[in-house]
Amino acid sequence: MHTFVKVALGAAVLSFCAATQASAANIDGPSVFWKLSMWGKPRALSAGIEVLAKRAAKETGGKFKIKIFYGGQLSKSRENLDGLKLNAFEGAAICNFYHPGKNPALMVLSLPFLPLGDPQVDKYVRTKMFEHPAIVADMTKWNALPYVSGLLPQYEILGKGKAPVKLSDWKGMRVRAGGGLGSAMQKLGAIRTTLPAGESSVAFQRGALDAAAFPFTYAHVAFKISEKATWFTSNLTPGTSECGWLFNKTAYNKLPAQYKKFLMGMRSEVMDAQLAAYAKADKKNLPMFKKKMKEIRYDAATLKKFREVAGKPVWDAWIKKNQSKFDAKGLFDAVWKYAAEAKK
Repeated sequence: MHTFVKVALGAAVLSFCAATQASAANIDGPSVFWKLSMWGKPRALSAGIEVLAKRAAKETGGKFKIKIFYGGQLSKSRENLDGLKLNAFEGAAICNFYHPGKNPALMVLSLPFLPLGDPQVDKYVRTKMFEHPAIVADMTKWNALPYVSGLLPQYEILGKGKAPVKLSDWKGMRVRAGGGLGSAMQKLGAIRTTLPAGESSVAFQRGALDAAAFPFTYAHVAFKISEKATWFTSNLTPGTSECGWLFNKTAYNKLPAQYKKFLMGMRSEVMDAQLAAYAKADKKNLPMFKKKMKEIRYDAATLKKFREVAGKPVWDAWIKKNQSKFDAKGLFDAVWKYAAEAKK
């Protein structure tokens, strides 16, 4: 009798918990489990998607589960697009400059000196660009649906050895810099490399790199560049890259309408969580950088010269290279158009 009572009580508790969870759900639907592929460890770039995963579970009473697999468990960083095409997982993070040939239109967001320094302007522009036909077409080839931009902060450069206090000091330096920023550094005579983040950390610590450009400041800490660096630039603001999140189109199309509505309705909140994570990292990291490293700030004349040498020439070359593939000029102009709209 005693055993029966315990079993009955246990069943009642489980039933109550299930009923409570179901009543707490705002969105009813089927059980769905999504796997998202990410390299490295949890960090500011993944803060927004972590929020999405928690909200998905909460809003659906645990029926829509999203799990982020870190450390390249599901795929290498350069192969996430391939994994989406093969339906190996339901979503993934990518960085456009890891595979520029696979996403040529998306590379527009890695051009140097775009008007994206203000975080809210950046959010508006990249949201619009993720819906641009040329970028959607880029992703469709890989069975991918653009979801949200990672809103990577402007890059700055950390390095060791002789500090580049003049533009001429960059000549011959081995710099990890992707996309248009890499092209800009080449204009200064630097030796460009586009290693993935994790490989850059190892190369820098072993002396195979002199400097590394990453989103300032969180990524320099996340990938341990700050541990060996002796100097950092703080106002170069040459641009950034596009590391964002994509969904598998096949998986997305199979979702019920209410789950699709939830995902699309979360985009702004996901990006706001990322911006907040970057700001939190800066508040912690910048004082540490200033304490242990030499800060390099360029005067206005030097910055103007850098933009003249490594700005428009890089834009023009990118447009010329890609105009036959898609309307590269129109895509480039769209960035400036949306930036102007955001500032109104």
